[in-house]
Amino acid sequence: MKELNVEDLGKILEVMDTDCVIVDKVFASCQQRECFPQVEVDLKGKTFQDIKFKPGFIVPNTLKVTDIDNTPNFKRVRFTLRIPFKVITTEGKEIEGFLPDILKDIILFIPDARDEFEFRIVVETSSQILGQPIQTENTLTFAAGVFIIVKVVGTVQLLIPTFGYCPPPEFCEEFSPEDVCDNFDYLPLPDFFPPQFGDLYPDA
Repeated sequence: MKELNVEDLGKILEVMDTDCVIVDKVFASCQQRECFPQVEVDLKGKTFQDIKFKPGFIVPNTLKVTDIDNTPNFKRVRFTLRIPFKVITTEGKEIEGFLPDILKDIILFIPDARDEFEFRIVVETSSQILGQPIQTENTLTFAAGVFIIVKVVGTVQLLIPTFGYCPPPEFCEEFSPEDVCDNFDYLPLPDFFPPQFGDLYPDA
């Protein structure tokens, strides 16, 4: 990406205001996917209803970032990724578990920086059920696919164009239980007396 020179920056400043903000910048990212054709869960006598996945996380003490010989600005990144899930039964019970651990050994762009600058390895996951889960007696068997995005993140100060502060938000809507009498005041008066013969048979 082309860097801004003084002349370009001056033109931008003439057009709009700018602010310095502190943000988490993504220096590099990559995607991968994993498939687990057979995951088994003991339902403990319950009946399967649904499966919910939680965000994956790097298992503590497994992240290792090391240099690569003759390859500046790139690092070898190794970690174990774990994805929790919970099985919901028709009885309302939740059975928690994990997909099999995912071992990662990848190369990422991590530029050389001063010692005090901290890069963080961040993972995002999107997990989904593949096919139809099958319950056989007390055992649930299902297949799962996992999309993984790995990011190299660092906190930096950026100069960005701005249009001033955000406008004030709308007022919050107060929760108010519906009063059954509110609509009653506007209902038409019902007929108090039964219809007469002439009302029902005007041509007789």
